[in-house]
Parts: sequence; C-alpha cells; structure tokens
Amino acid sequence: MSNEGSEDPFLAKVSFSPRRENRHAAMQFIYMQDINKTEDLETALTLFFRQKDKPREFYAFAEELIKGTLEHVDTIDETIRTYAKNWDFSRIAKVDLAILRLAIYELLYCFHIPPIVSINEAIDLSKLFSTADSKRFINGILDAFKLKLHRPLRDASKQ
Repeated sequence: MSNEGSEDPFLAKVSFSPRRENRHAAMQFIYMQDINKTEDLETALTLFFRQKDKPREFYAFAEELIKGTLEHVDTIDETIRTYAKNWDFSRIAKVDLAILRLAIYELLYCFHIPPIVSINEAIDLSKLFSTADSKRFINGILDAFKLKLHRPLRDASKQ
C-alpha cells in the first residue's frame, strides 16, 4: 500500500500497512492535541480525518487509539514519568511524548495487540519522526515498562 499522492510529501514514497498508517495518524493527532488542545474532540477528529487521503472509515483503528489514549492520558503520563528516570517530563520532545503515549496506551489497554508489536511500532515511528537519541530513549522506557506486564510479550492476550 503506497502513500503516493499523500498530503505529506515526506511520506509519499513510504509504504505502510493499514495498521501502521493508522498508528501514524493516531500519533499525529495525539501530537496535535498536545500542542493545541481542543475541547470538542469530535469536531477536531472530523477536521483531522478530512485532511487525510483515505476515507475516515479507513482510520477506525486510529480513532480507537486516539480516543483511548486521550481518555487514559493521566495514567499514561504517570507511567511515562515513572519510567523516564532522571528525565524531566516537561523536557520530553512533544513528538516523542506522542509516540510514548500511544505505545503505553496499547501496552496497558490493547490486549489484542502483542506487546512486542506495540514496542516495535513505536520504535519505527521514532525512526521516522524523531532522532536516534529519541529512539533509544523511547526504547529504554518501553523496554523497562514491558517487564511490568503480566502477559506474554509475543502473543495477544485473551483478557
């Protein structure tokens, strides 16, 4: 699946699976929401998905991730604070924070997704949108957090 003709020329030649494309969209929205919070989530989502090159129905997984992440952002942020040892939360780059929030949401609440998949997807997002140092930072937090999980890392859970 190609992103040719996509609204983002940087990603025009990158091929994503539908799930990865949905995670990319979710990360973008979470980032935007952090930069410019809106009270009217439904309107913000409508406007956001209108800018995408595929119909909103294609982004159902992204919308699930966005809503879940925003609903649980306080718990997610507390988790990030706990595992970002010796790092001031306010100094975490906004794009890295969006990637971490999305991944931690998946790890905490999406039992149908194997944890290793969520971690690998977060690392891949960081490779696209952040720096090598950020990739290591994100990987370090997620690797430490995965040890807390009480479920198989490579299999979906039946919870």
